[in-house]
Amino acid sequence: MQADFWHEMWESGVVGFHQKEINQFLQDFWPKLELQGNEEILVPLCGKSLDMLWLKQQGHKVLGVELSQKALDEFLEENNLPEQPTNHPAFCGYELPEMRLLCGDFFHLSAEDCQGVKAIYDRAAIVALPPKMRKDYAAHLQEILPAGTKILMVIMEYDQSQMAGPPFSVKETEIAALFADYQIEHLTEIEFQRKGCPVNEKVLLLSPKI
Repeated sequence: MQADFWHEMWESGVVGFHQKEINQFLQDFWPKLELQGNEEILVPLCGKSLDMLWLKQQGHKVLGVELSQKALDEFLEENNLPEQPTNHPAFCGYELPEMRLLCGDFFHLSAEDCQGVKAIYDRAAIVALPPKMRKDYAAHLQEILPAGTKILMVIMEYDQSQMAGPPFSVKETEIAALFADYQIEHLTEIEFQRKGCPVNEKVLLLSPKI
């Protein structure tokens, strides 16, 4: 899957993965991460997610990474947020109070960028990627994350032959294989229909094994 796909999707305005409300899973299960409330949170492939505002309201600093400049511009405009350009060698983007939004290739994110990160919120990142990129994504995350970083992750399982992604079907067993050094706790799951296809949406907490 090429970058042009996502640029064209944002330009078209057809962004069904964008939620117009704060994700309920995030609100219900964020306490499971047992954070103090002032940590920096990485939101990969963040789009214009309102979940970033919720995390900020809890006292966290937010590091969002997104390929589409249009998505970030809409996030700022729709939420009337003041910003100034960020200074970064590999990304453009914006600096806001307690929030940094980087625009560019997620795989250019470095360990230095993430040195203050204590947790990750992945609602629409890994499910947005085809299998090869999911493997690369998981490997890159584990390479750049500080020790002890927990991940709250939302995945979808469905019959991929009945419906094309994204969002792709990502099984819990695949997550266990990609994050073999993590203990995975199944928090909840719900079933619903999408385009006539049964979908099982799961919420997972990934904690590094001691």
